[in-house]
Amino acid sequence: MAHQDELIAKDIDAYLKAQEEKSMLRFITCGSVDDGKSTLIGRLLYDSKMIFEDQLNALESDSKKMGTQGEEIDFALLVDGLAAEREQGITIDVAYRFFSTDKRKFIVADTPGHEQYTRNMATGASTADVAILLIDARKGVLTQTRRHSFIASLLGIKHVVLAVNKMDLVDYDQKVLTDIELEYREFAKNFGFKQIVSIPVSALKGDNILNHSENTPWYNGPCLLEYLETVEVDDDRQSADFRMPVQWVNRPNLDFRGFSGSIASGTVRVGDSVKALPSAKESKIKSIVTYDGELDYAVAGEAVTLTLEDEIDISRGDVIAGKDNPPEVADQFEAKIIWMSDEAMLPGRPYLFKTSNKMMPGVVTDLKNKVNVNTLEETAAKKLELNEIGRCNINLDSQIAFDPYDTNREMGSFIIIDRMTNNTVGVGMIDFALRRASNIHWQAMDVDKEARAEQKHQRPAVLWFTGLSGSGKSTVANIVEKRLFARGRHTYVLDGDNVRHGLNKDLGFTDADRVENIRRVGEVSKLMVDAGLMVMTSFISPFKTERRMVREMMGEGEFIEVFVDTPIEVCAERDPKGLYKKAKAGEIKNFTGFDSPYEEPERADIHVKTAEFAAEKCADQIIEYLEENGYLNANGNGQR
Repeated sequence: MAHQDELIAKDIDAYLKAQEEKSMLRFITCGSVDDGKSTLIGRLLYDSKMIFEDQLNALESDSKKMGTQGEEIDFALLVDGLAAEREQGITIDVAYRFFSTDKRKFIVADTPGHEQYTRNMATGASTADVAILLIDARKGVLTQTRRHSFIASLLGIKHVVLAVNKMDLVDYDQKVLTDIELEYREFAKNFGFKQIVSIPVSALKGDNILNHSENTPWYNGPCLLEYLETVEVDDDRQSADFRMPVQWVNRPNLDFRGFSGSIASGTVRVGDSVKALPSAKESKIKSIVTYDGELDYAVAGEAVTLTLEDEIDISRGDVIAGKDNPPEVADQFEAKIIWMSDEAMLPGRPYLFKTSNKMMPGVVTDLKNKVNVNTLEETAAKKLELNEIGRCNINLDSQIAFDPYDTNREMGSFIIIDRMTNNTVGVGMIDFALRRASNIHWQAMDVDKEARAEQKHQRPAVLWFTGLSGSGKSTVANIVEKRLFARGRHTYVLDGDNVRHGLNKDLGFTDADRVENIRRVGEVSKLMVDAGLMVMTSFISPFKTERRMVREMMGEGEFIEVFVDTPIEVCAERDPKGLYKKAKAGEIKNFTGFDSPYEEPERADIHVKTAEFAAEKCADQIIEYLEENGYLNANGNGQR
């Protein structure tokens, strides 16, 4: 390295011990595009002599080939490593760099300024203690400045450096700094920041980065590195209540059973009384085991294996906590969500929710509002688009132990995963549990689904007819119901048009409304199956995700997907309701097959083709399936 510490040569053990005892500060650089974030970090590393000799040589060479500063060194190239970043002169991915000074160790995350990559900024901010918010002195506070500030506040960052960059381009005018600082402080006054420090800098020229600049004699505050070395960041994790999400049940042999994980907060000691959640079973700590041996106590951030004095049931996904002040347990929450996908978030659509140690299905049941990052005004919305921030209600399939995010980052955060692509599509911060989560319980009845089905001498199920408008869904469903009714079966048809006259008359045909339409019909179908009925549903239901959601509402074998496969040309020719004609004329928006997609089933239980066979023949095929699979037996339990 260009920077040589004399202690390394004299006493390597003392050097390593000194490094170990230094405090660690994580910070991010953020702000709008071209505000100089990468250049600032590059300058910081260069001036503090924290780059290797070969890196310096490569930097000088790269600056001549693809730099943006003429014959000068382009410091941004130190952290902009992707080819696309260098070609466009922008940051796309989050770049992490470690460096240290005599006073502190640092991990810096250089985050992109483009609105398109706001999700990457949220990733970097999720573990940061300080945010360096760069503002171009010529442009002032911009929309992305506001967005990044709001996200930083949501993710719990309490210390902000307002680095007004490119002061050399405004002749180091003090009034520019003052005006920007006043505007920003007014905007951020309700964000809960503990400290906002304004520093006039020039990342390119090095003003006020490592040392005070002669160009700003009117500035008496700290230079950037001085601030980073001395800022006091409250790490209250060790003083907080003990929490350890269980990552692994360690059972190497019959004589040992431990629970492994990283301590999220607090301190645990041998002999402490603890509670496992969500089961609420209690025990005491028998031992704290690590690779280097057993400990008397362990603190937040340490990876340990805990053994207990009692044999209680604990699995991966559970949380071990202090007995006296455990976290809450619930399956319904209000949370703030940052949406990170090009495909909009739709309330009612099922997603996977992943906490620090557990993943489970769930849905956003209600989008209460979204936030205008310019005015911070909360406005009504039916969906969240890429980079938008909203306040939502969430319903999970199982309970989790949690703390509010503003109390405990790790215990109050989650990510949202698309079930079809496995892409991470959002991040969330839990505010509180909804009261109904603990006040409402499923009431068990003495007469259950099996008893009702046996009385009707049938096996209850939903025959879910899906296909384009005009494919013949309702026609075939009607024939199937008449056949079943003639055999003395107890049936009901839920038709898309009929349902929209009552239950779903408040819904339109946007993607969000279509999702809610199917969710409601799925819940009604589930109740009808519980009543022992055979239910035919006739809905376009264009999205795979929602059809899968309804399938998972039902018990094994209670959902039968019937794909009424008819080419759109045939449907348009039939056009029984005149809808295709109106769609072609532009009189109908969001019409499936035109400007709204239909996702065909990949493995439907029954596949009928009304363009090739008459509706009666298709109904024969469905009845034959029901007979072969025991739905029309005599005792209602699927056995012949």
